[in-house]
Amino acid sequence: MQSSRDINRLIEIMARLRTPGSGCPWDLEQSFETIAPYTIEEAFEVADAIARGDLDRGLVDELGDLLLQVVFHARMAEEEKRFDFGDVVMAITEKLLRRHPHVFGDAGQHTPDQVKELWQRIKDEERAARGEHPERRALDGVPVALPALMRAQKLQEKAGKVGFDWANARDVLAKIDEEAREIEPVLDDPKAAAEEIGDLLFAAVNLARHAGVDAESALRAANVKFERRFRSIEDALEKDGRSPEQATLTEMEALWVAAKKTRA
Repeated sequence: MQSSRDINRLIEIMARLRTPGSGCPWDLEQSFETIAPYTIEEAFEVADAIARGDLDRGLVDELGDLLLQVVFHARMAEEEKRFDFGDVVMAITEKLLRRHPHVFGDAGQHTPDQVKELWQRIKDEERAARGEHPERRALDGVPVALPALMRAQKLQEKAGKVGFDWANARDVLAKIDEEAREIEPVLDDPKAAAEEIGDLLFAAVNLARHAGVDAESALRAANVKFERRFRSIEDALEKDGRSPEQATLTEMEALWVAAKKTRA
């Protein structure tokens, strides 16, 4: 187990990078706004390492990159005399203790669903204590910056809690068929087609939710599978001395089917 000096060393390096005159020009010109996209990107890199099963070196590297984002934001805040890395650690430590009375207090044992309800109730109490408005509308509190599929699923979950939901997955399948049929008449109108395709994607997310599937993870896995199968097409054509551009669609479809049969 490494000591806290490793964290201190990282904080010192970040401070050095942000020191005017002797630091890194790129790091010095960054702000909260410019670093935020990198923070989101690094979080997805962590998820990617997990999805690829690279739980040793890959996950270590990606978690380090994500930690750097936290240190970077904390350093910029410290320069503005807002807070520092220690405040960040203290805030999450206190929050974990406060939101887990069933572990660190006397709230007793809870099921996973009861824990989620308890977590939300404590969050609402924290908002009230800070003088913030509670979530007055059913869809409040879903960050706009989330990936579209993830945000769609969270919006649907919130709507479902107040009864605005399909009864079962089969009803959602019927809705998907309906939305798909509405696309063909507007295919020549990009604006109208975009709206109808958006409705179809939203319905597909709803189906994933009813099936107990995380839509974002499902599409990420589908992307990986598509890449793997398409590369098998390229590999097969390369053995024949050709590239995809030199093959017909019929040939590539046959190779795709062959890849599916071998579960590539």
